[in-house]
Amino acid sequence: MFTMVKPRTFGYFFQSAGSSLVRNSWMTLASIGTVAVALLVLGVFMLLAVNIGAMAAQVEAQVELTAYLADISSQQRSQLEAELKAIPGVAEVTFVSREEAWQKLLEWYGDNRHFLAGWEDDNPLREAFVVRAESAFRVGEIAAAVARLRGVEEVIYGREIVEQLLSITRAVRGVGIGLTAGLALAAMFIIANTIRITVFARRREISIMRYVGATAWFVRWPFIIEGLVLGLIGAVVASSVLAWGYYFAVRSLAAAIPFWPFVAPWPLLQSLALALLCLGALIGVVGSGMSVRRYLDV
Repeated sequence: MFTMVKPRTFGYFFQSAGSSLVRNSWMTLASIGTVAVALLVLGVFMLLAVNIGAMAAQVEAQVELTAYLADISSQQRSQLEAELKAIPGVAEVTFVSREEAWQKLLEWYGDNRHFLAGWEDDNPLREAFVVRAESAFRVGEIAAAVARLRGVEEVIYGREIVEQLLSITRAVRGVGIGLTAGLALAAMFIIANTIRITVFARRREISIMRYVGATAWFVRWPFIIEGLVLGLIGAVVASSVLAWGYYFAVRSLAAAIPFWPFVAPWPLLQSLALALLCLGALIGVVGSGMSVRRYLDV
């Protein structure tokens, strides 16, 4: 059971943890290195996940449907536009006239536009409203609502493509959460093993402390502080490497892949560093606590 500790006693805990870290310097460096590598891998994946998520969000934002119109008057068209904008989940409605659709078709064919020769005076294209949804996940229900409106002849939005896109983005986010949790557990396991070795090396000292009446928490605190320090230092090293690497990677890749929406380094890197510091501290404390509880008879 946890008991209150005097502030002066904490000085002993920090001194004991510091002495253990210095005395086992090679083990300390190895532990910091392994924790830093684990958090570095985790951080790299988090950066990849953020950028893939940004790309997925951009693609989802571009998902839209086209409502082709029947032969209606301009007044009916204005009324239909108001009804489209009133549908829940609709972010933007844009009218495309037959002339605008024809110009886009010419641009699409480019140098091969001669295939369209002879259609200039008899434009076969239809007027349409292009509807963009607030969320790609609502395109299906919006398409169904649009199809029921009077004056809409046909609704096209590439249902199969949209569903595949949403499945891919959901899978990417799900894998990201799973790997993040897995790598965090791996880092926690590394710290727990490091503390376990320290506990084993000091088992005689701990037995004497228990024999003279030291409480369970009195024995635990130095190891918890040691795990905290290992986790924080490992997080600082990982954050520094990630900040340097991501900054230069974005500078290089942005010119080579201009169409990819890379997330700006700032404030992303500050948020990532804070997350890794908190995660490093958490897994250090939890890992050391698990090790002490499991391998000490306290």
